[in-house]
Amino acid sequence: MKPFALVLILVALGGCDAPPAPGGPRYAQAPQGSSAPVLRFAIHPLHNPQKLASAYQPLIDHLNRQLSGVQLELEASRDYAEFERKFRQRGPDFLLPNPWQTLEAGKVGYHVLAMAGEASDFKGLILVRRDSRIGQPGELKGKAVSYPSPTALAACIMPQWFFRSHGLDVTRDLDNRYVGSQESSIMNVYLGQTSAGATWPPPWRAFQKDHPREAAELRVAWETPSLINNSVMARDDVPEAIVATVRRALLELEGSTAGREILAGMETARFQPAGDKDYDLVRQFITEFEARVRKVEDRR
Repeated sequence: MKPFALVLILVALGGCDAPPAPGGPRYAQAPQGSSAPVLRFAIHPLHNPQKLASAYQPLIDHLNRQLSGVQLELEASRDYAEFERKFRQRGPDFLLPNPWQTLEAGKVGYHVLAMAGEASDFKGLILVRRDSRIGQPGELKGKAVSYPSPTALAACIMPQWFFRSHGLDVTRDLDNRYVGSQESSIMNVYLGQTSAGATWPPPWRAFQKDHPREAAELRVAWETPSLINNSVMARDDVPEAIVATVRRALLELEGSTAGREILAGMETARFQPAGDKDYDLVRQFITEFEARVRKVEDRR
């Protein structure tokens, strides 16, 4: 077996159970001996921690060049539950959460300062193998489907709503498997562990670039309608001057060649102005989803 294939199998089937570093991985570029206060910028698990660091550390470095007196530190999390635990404890100073997590973070004092990407890019993708004979969503009845997490909005909640709208009882008709990350959801389909797997456009584009041979054996069977994209949030006790500098730097990224390179590395078109009220439509969608499909979280 080729080493790369072995690595992918470990990621898909067991990578998420590896013992985490305390508090989750952190990445920083502060000068040695710097006494500047460190502010944590936590990104929800769009990728595994190593891939996330590769994609987002250039953004953190750019923001640090705009700031004075403080240093931002990138913080990754091993899975969605770990990320959600962190912001519910008001740990990170800045967040990049999904839209459902945006609502939850708002309950503990975080506020939206921007939207990451285009709203049209926030949709669920449901993958199957190219050699699969599945042609209609109803043909998944009795079969296994992989998702990163039950709280992944584009890569789980929206696909499960799609399945319901096509006649499937999500909790009874499907073997729902929550496998910890976007890459694991994709790899479970590739390895034949699940008949279908859910993800969303940025991780799928990244997977196609990083693993073209494996991606060529998969196809997007269906995609969901779009909603609103991920937010950037600041905790309510971060000084407004710092928040304003970060907001301005994010919104100006698309205006320079260097900024566009940073955006391309994150598979993000641009950052756009947004506020808390822009995410009210997510609250409406979640209310209907929980009434008709399942609770987003099982807090038992």
